[in-house]
Amino acid sequence: MKSVLSVKGQMTIPKRLRDRLGLTPGQVLGIEKGHGRIILQKKMAEDSIRQARGILQSSQSTDQWMKRLRSPHPN
Repeated sequence: MKSVLSVKGQMTIPKRLRDRLGLTPGQVLGIEKGHGRIILQKKMAEDSIRQARGILQSSQSTDQWMKRLRSPHPN
């Protein structure tokens, strides 16, 4: 397989390879240089909930929070 670099420095990854690697539009790829080669690595998208995990600290359980949020007059 081969791809041609555009004037803007862009290239297209052949569809057969994208399908084989499970690459989708918007996929984040890491780019490294190694021994005269360019290495692309599929990066896992960071889940926004995983990023926020641990930011809020509380002694209340999820059930307690839900009850508080659903009550007509939250304390």
